[in-house]
Amino acid sequence: MKAVILAGGKGTRGKPYTDFFPKAMIPLNGKPLIDYIVNYLFSFNFIKEIIIISDFKGLGGQIKNYLETYSHAKKISFVQDSQSGTAGDLLHIRKKLNDSSEFVLWFVDNLSAIDLKEMLHTFKKKKSHACIATRTKRREETGFAVVKDGIITKFKEKPTVKLKMSECLGVYILGTRVLNKIKSNQNDINLSFDILQDLSKKGLVSAYDIGNTPWVDVESPVMIDRNQSLIKKIIKQMER
Repeated sequence: MKAVILAGGKGTRGKPYTDFFPKAMIPLNGKPLIDYIVNYLFSFNFIKEIIIISDFKGLGGQIKNYLETYSHAKKISFVQDSQSGTAGDLLHIRKKLNDSSEFVLWFVDNLSAIDLKEMLHTFKKKKSHACIATRTKRREETGFAVVKDGIITKFKEKPTVKLKMSECLGVYILGTRVLNKIKSNQNDINLSFDILQDLSKKGLVSAYDIGNTPWVDVESPVMIDRNQSLIKKIIKQMER
C-alpha cells in the first residue's frame, strides 16, 4: 500500500514561517513537521512507498533536499504540484497508483497518531470508496461560561466539547477507483465537495472516528505556540 502526502499550497495561514520555507518544513521540537509524518507512515508495515506532492520548483525544494538523504529515501518519490486543487493533484500520480487498490492521503498540516490499521479496517468493513478520519470531540481555545437568566453561574476554561457534527480531518484512505471521477479538464478541483460529496450520497464514504486521539492542525505560528504541550504529546505518540 502507498501513502500520498499533499505538501503543496501557499501556506498563507503559516506566515511569516512560509515566507521562507514550506509548511511541511515548519520546525516542531527540533525537526520539520514532515519528518514526523513520514516516519509515522512508515511505522505501519503495510505502507511500502510514500509519494509527496509539492511545489519542488519553489520552496518545496527544501522538502526534497531534506528527504533525499533520509533513511527511507529509496521509498519516497516526489511529484510537482499542479496547482489544480486537492483532487486535481491526484490525477498526476494515477500511474504511480495503478498497482494499488487503495492508498492513504495525508494533508501535511495534520499532526496526529491516527491508527491507520484500524482506519483501513473500517474502510474495508464498510466496503467504502473513501474513508475520512473524523472527530466528535474538540478542546476549545477560549473560555466558556454557563449562563442562566443572563447570569453567569460557572466558568469553564478551554473545555472539551461534544460536536453536533463530525469534524473532518485531513487524513483519508481512498480507493484508487475514486481517481476515475476526477476530470482532467477542470481547474481547482476540491476532493471533498467536487468528488466525495456525490459518493457520500450513495453511502460509499465511511468515517473513522479517532475518539480521544489528540490531533492538531499545524496551520500557523500562533497555533503552534498555543499548543506546545499538545504537540509534544502527539509527537511522543507518533514515535511508535
